[in-house]
Amino acid sequence: MSTYSAPLDDIAFALRHIAGLDDLAQLPAWADVGLDHTEDLLAEAGRLAAEVMAPLNRTGDEAGSVLDANGNVITPEGFRQAYQQYIQSGWTAVSAHPKHGGAGFPLVVDVAIQEMFTSANMAFSLCPMLSQSAIGALSTHGSPEQKNRWLPPLTGGTWTGTMLLTEPQAGSDVGALTTRAEPQGDGSYRLWGQKIFITWGEHDMADNIVHIVLARTPDAPMGTRGISLFIVPKHLVEADGTLAQRNAIRCIGLEHKVGIHASPTCVMELDGAVGELVGEEGEGMRLMFTMMNKARLLVGLEGLAVAERAYQQAAAFAADRRQGRRADTEPGHQAPIIQHPDVRRMLLDMRARTEAMRGLLLLNAAAADRAASHPDPDHRLQAQQRAELLTPVSKAWCTDQGVQVASLGIQVHGGMGFIEETGAAQHWRDSRIAPIYEGTNGIQAIDLVGRKLPMADGAPLASLLEDMTGLDKNLDQAVAVVADAARWLAEHPGDDALAGATPFLEMLGLTVGGWIMAQTGDASRLLESAEPERADFWRAKQTSSRFYLDQILPTAPALLSAVTSGAAALG
Repeated sequence: MSTYSAPLDDIAFALRHIAGLDDLAQLPAWADVGLDHTEDLLAEAGRLAAEVMAPLNRTGDEAGSVLDANGNVITPEGFRQAYQQYIQSGWTAVSAHPKHGGAGFPLVVDVAIQEMFTSANMAFSLCPMLSQSAIGALSTHGSPEQKNRWLPPLTGGTWTGTMLLTEPQAGSDVGALTTRAEPQGDGSYRLWGQKIFITWGEHDMADNIVHIVLARTPDAPMGTRGISLFIVPKHLVEADGTLAQRNAIRCIGLEHKVGIHASPTCVMELDGAVGELVGEEGEGMRLMFTMMNKARLLVGLEGLAVAERAYQQAAAFAADRRQGRRADTEPGHQAPIIQHPDVRRMLLDMRARTEAMRGLLLLNAAAADRAASHPDPDHRLQAQQRAELLTPVSKAWCTDQGVQVASLGIQVHGGMGFIEETGAAQHWRDSRIAPIYEGTNGIQAIDLVGRKLPMADGAPLASLLEDMTGLDKNLDQAVAVVADAARWLAEHPGDDALAGATPFLEMLGLTVGGWIMAQTGDASRLLESAEPERADFWRAKQTSSRFYLDQILPTAPALLSAVTSGAAALG
């Protein structure tokens, strides 16, 4: 079973040449945060990921988190110590606001760092990922008092955060939730209900857990308009910030899952738990989307991260495993399977898709950074629209690709990939949840077609397609077909458009991936002449670029019939 090595050169390349980190460094918001030291920051995060978190990936999968008789969740051996190293190094605070203890780096740098931690140990990474989402929601929508009380310990990592949305009868249909919140007359609320599928809802790694909970107040209308957002801590907090008694929220069960065994997926019961309202009553879904949109980007990152880990393991196995012969194999010997063309094809397919995912996610994060902090309001608006357009693609396409790459990793291992001891199967098992949670990929496709394509009369998509034109003939063909497909969807609203939403999202994801890989090829050719001592690295980039453009991208135009077949094709 291979170890994990942080792909520092690949990440640095994507940050600079795809996401435009150097341009971000010129903006006033980040003039003084030290973006010129980003590569040093990446190297230090990569060391912690490889040396501390990666060795716990397999042992955590085997042991899992367990619920004891007193309702406490015990994490696998080594996890608590790893988490302490994680927070002591400040990794929870990379992109948080300095006024709450954060380092103030742009989101794109944080995403690049989180890739390595997620590759090293996806189950572990979900805990700080949920905290980041809670920090984002409270930073944007919390009152000044709430920010002062909750954000410093969340940013510092001594407390962690969760999202409590799903209920047994209310999964994707969040408006069907029944958890109730009753005002107490002193500004507080008491909450009753049950939530399921709560990632890291209970654990032993932090002093407190801040649950962000959706619930319905008395006389609230049915559906999403009647939902409000609440802060419900595991332990109540005194005015001076010290912890008081345990709140009436507890874990009553852990799910037995296909993968991410070390990540406790909890059934949470609220039995009169004390909570405080965020914003106004009835605003819960609008406020929660701040948290969910960042979480969706970070879930898309899980697809990339597991793909990178699966690729590294498959490449190492293929270099070592000997089976069969080639014409130039010495008599009586077998060839390493990496010499067989079909194995090389699978590995190159894995690598090319992984590079395309990395570029897309960092491009999306950089657009969110510009939307938040560019001094020009017109630029902020355009960046916001691009970030909104790319978010469902980042979440859905990258997680689907992650599953595909992890599956290919098993295939490279052959029969050994189907044996748990090699560890190849764990990558597939861990990856399989990502297309499901934080809004299923079908819902992401509906969001893309129903909300994002019509946004601003289609201007964001038109701008994206224009930017992608003129780099490569196969890319130009794919761009033209995306434009045709988008026009068809606009002319066939309702079930016909919804029937083609998922293949359209795949088509757009493949095409944006082609744009990223065309840029990768162009930049690496220029850099090869400027840095001949790194010629092998730049030539490998050119190879993966050409493979994607010639062998992966042509599947995008082939999806046009699936997009435009309409609801009648579904029977």
